[in-house]
Amino acid sequence: MTGPRAAVDVGTNSVRLLVVDADGARLTRELTITRLGQGVDATGRLDPAALQRTVDAIAGYRAIWESHGVDRAVRIAATSAVRDASNRDAFFTGVRAVAGADAEVLSGDEEAALAFAGAAGAVDVATPTAVIDVGGGSTELVVGDEVGAVVGSVSLQLGCVRLTERHLHGDPATDDERRAAVAEIDARLDEADAALGRQGASLGEVGSLIGVAGTATTLAALHLGLDEYHEEAIHGTRIPTAALVALTEDLVGRTSAQRAALGPVQAGREDVLHGGALVLAAVLQRYALAELVVSEADGLDGAVASLG
Repeated sequence: MTGPRAAVDVGTNSVRLLVVDADGARLTRELTITRLGQGVDATGRLDPAALQRTVDAIAGYRAIWESHGVDRAVRIAATSAVRDASNRDAFFTGVRAVAGADAEVLSGDEEAALAFAGAAGAVDVATPTAVIDVGGGSTELVVGDEVGAVVGSVSLQLGCVRLTERHLHGDPATDDERRAAVAEIDARLDEADAALGRQGASLGEVGSLIGVAGTATTLAALHLGLDEYHEEAIHGTRIPTAALVALTEDLVGRTSAQRAALGPVQAGREDVLHGGALVLAAVLQRYALAELVVSEADGLDGAVASLG
């Protein structure tokens, strides 16, 4: 496909846009936190207000991609919140009306493959490599081999919004809530081990772990001590496991308002960031990994690359 193209990632917590030119060079990258998955874990339905926020964001994105000359080369991909919602047709109808294009819902395997495609070649890491994508409603784990091919992947019902809504109700979370959240993470990782094992893959045998998406990139910004979010500084950041665990403990111990006051924490992420951090910390510790390597390139890059 020639000419500029665009991809939209509709996640549980945020909606993101990437527009590239005919050569694949980035023209713009945007993020809007709409919390589409608000309450989906409990109700099984998309909240009307959250749905409207998301559709409005996509309408705004259409103006952006059209300003860059994108016409039909658009891929709009939704993930966990829409996968899990019984009223997902309302999402499809709303998107079609404002975007002039149909949205699709990625399976967990498709989401994992795009995350690996976007991230694995974007940072210099030891092989075999694994990629972890902690989203709002799900977490994807993808294991590659020595030459960068995907060996196995799994999508877990475990994300920063879902985990927070289920367990981390206090502000700050209580010790009992934290323990309940960690127990759930451990149970889901048991499932991951079994699923990856059936595919001949193991997280215990990888040489590096790449973290993508908002939880990982925000933790990198905090680890670097940035006053505000700087993508160029964050990409490729290596967070030692001990440092990430300490940062996670600090975040869990803070109130939502205290997390919001931290410079690089984007508005709308402060009330779920600690849940996502617990997932990353648990994975690093469980598989005795030395560090998390953070990539700004992720499934959104994989989606736009699939257009040409």
